[in-house]
Amino acid sequence: MLLAFLINSLLITIAVTIHYEVLRLLSVTIPKLQIKHRLRVIVGVFGTICAHVIEIWMFGLAFYLLTQYGDFGSLGSNFDGSLIDSVYFSFTNYTTDGYGDIEPFGALRFLTGVESLTGLSLITWSASFMFIEMSKFWGDD
Repeated sequence: MLLAFLINSLLITIAVTIHYEVLRLLSVTIPKLQIKHRLRVIVGVFGTICAHVIEIWMFGLAFYLLTQYGDFGSLGSNFDGSLIDSVYFSFTNYTTDGYGDIEPFGALRFLTGVESLTGLSLITWSASFMFIEMSKFWGDD
């Protein structure tokens, strides 16, 4: 259980660091773009989505490795063991959609909860960032 906690902590730390760095890069880059303000918002949205996809793939890779190599549990009968299924499961967790077609067992259940909470926090952080960026340009064309 301690190893699962350490792995979860490492994944959260990496995800938050990736997100912080992408938002920092966007906050520096967006104002320098010589394009219309509306297009700057699109760049910001695309950048935040890219950060989320990277983070989801990171969690998906962790699910894949933990189910293949280690005694951390399984992802149920609808899980075919592939990396793509692991990433799909990660997408549904991170976004808190939770379709329920793949079900975690064992220590992986803790990671799924941690990923959902992390995804919710980082998606909210992106929304706040984009609100601030958009408010800088409201009224300008």
